Amino acid sequence: MDASFGTVFEGVAARLPHAVALSEPGRDLTYAEFDDRAARLAAALEAAGVGPGDTVACYLYNGAPYLETVFAAFKLGAIPVNANYRYTADELSSLLDDADAAALVFSGELAGNVTHAASNVLTLKLLVRVGDAPEDTPGPGAPDYERLLTTWDPRPHTPRPGSDQLFMYTGGTTGKPKGVIWQHSDLLHSLAVPIFRPLGRAGLPRSVDEAVEVAVTAHDGDAAPAIMPVVPLMHGTGLFNTLGALLVGGRAITAQPGRLDPRHVWEFAASRRASTIIVAGNAVCRPLVDELVRAEQDGSPHDLSSLRAVLSSGTALSDRLKQALHERARITITDAIASSEGGPFAFAVTTSVADLPSRFLPVPATTVITTDDRILEPGAPETGVLAYSGPMPLGYYKDRARTDTTFRTVGGVRYAIPGDLAQLESDGSITFLGRGSGVINTGGEKVHPQEVENVLLAHPGVTDAVVVGTPDESWGERVAAVVATSKDHSLSEGELQEWVRTSLSGYKVPRTVVLVDTLPRTPTGKLEIAWAKQIVEQKRH
Repeated sequence: MDASFGTVFEGVAARLPHAVALSEPGRDLTYAEFDDRAARLAAALEAAGVGPGDTVACYLYNGAPYLETVFAAFKLGAIPVNANYRYTADELSSLLDDADAAALVFSGELAGNVTHAASNVLTLKLLVRVGDAPEDTPGPGAPDYERLLTTWDPRPHTPRPGSDQLFMYTGGTTGKPKGVIWQHSDLLHSLAVPIFRPLGRAGLPRSVDEAVEVAVTAHDGDAAPAIMPVVPLMHGTGLFNTLGALLVGGRAITAQPGRLDPRHVWEFAASRRASTIIVAGNAVCRPLVDELVRAEQDGSPHDLSSLRAVLSSGTALSDRLKQALHERARITITDAIASSEGGPFAFAVTTSVADLPSRFLPVPATTVITTDDRILEPGAPETGVLAYSGPMPLGYYKDRARTDTTFRTVGGVRYAIPGDLAQLESDGSITFLGRGSGVINTGGEKVHPQEVENVLLAHPGVTDAVVVGTPDESWGERVAAVVATSKDHSLSEGELQEWVRTSLSGYKVPRTVVLVDTLPRTPTGKLEIAWAKQIVEQKRH
């Protein structure tokens, strides 16, 4: 199907004008209203000189303006760009400069960080502010989003091809962010399994008209997903799955912006009859499960009757949390190993407690490749890297060297190889070992942090853990861990070391264990490794 996301969405909106496309606290927007608002923003962008191939950055919290900005860019053939709302002024300017951003739509609360970009990013043609800036916060002069929408008439629909693009910037916590270039046609193909297969479609629709009919049938048959990303839309898992839901007549449901409020999430999910929620591993899911337990103990359990699925990606979701969810709702939990560069590589799918412990099974397009480009067979004792030959990006924006490293041709087949280490077990399942750059070399022995973290997380008193390598004069590096424990468990460093020793070789046991209340993870489960190493070094000295 040679069409952009925007073209398909316009077709769906024309057939389902009165269906609700997006729900957020305080309002619901129909497909007609959502399309009208995106078309008005597109007209404003175009009047400012933004056109096909220009980039439009979203420095926004979750909500209607984020998705409207993305679709406004689609209508022009412009390229949406995600900007992490945690970025400082300098980090934001650096990303916008790298992306050659022509426009920036930003949340008013972030206005103070935008001032620097307004003065230093020379490609910017238009700034648009969503909501008021905090009092006494100096910010750039920028038109108000809602007022701007009333100024312009909706831009007429213009069909766009599947060669249009979307940039997904990734890697900001481990180095300079990289802009992954996705063509719409490739991204649509990557959504065939998670979005279209549940509707009975074996593959992607062959035309826009066929795609629209699929959406109308799904909506009218109450089969279209009502999807609630509890993760930020600025990350691929939240955005891509939400876009997919809107293409098949579904609804996007966004909670109030700001820090995760588990009680609000469950209450709003129930009030809007969410069928799917999207989380990012334990960091997001554990507070949600804790809230379910709290509500039960208070005698007012949350209503989960509409919930049919939980999707997790970013970091693995522990079996203990999966069990807690399965015990409370009839749901399918899909745990995905994926990256912005391609995939998903593998899924661990469970439909009840009986499916636990869960196993990651690779999709047909996934293989495990060694450093000398050999494809491993199941049961091979070696470790390799995950490689994906399905729909994938064109590469990284303005970075040929990294593109050639990550997107390689092996045996005549082009693969996306982001660097995730894995072993292919004899039963065909995958043991995920984390990114190669994090491997700890202690006395010549290689330790994969993910393996040690998995053992720590299996302890009933451990709520979160990160394993890192720290310098050691004798061994080069030593294994260390920062571990968060639950309030009803009193654990010592020695007890946790013995716990690991019962499952792993002695050289994999953390020499240092730092006990903390919580780990400062982002809503997508990421953690600043430098912080963990600093905490360990402080204890050692």
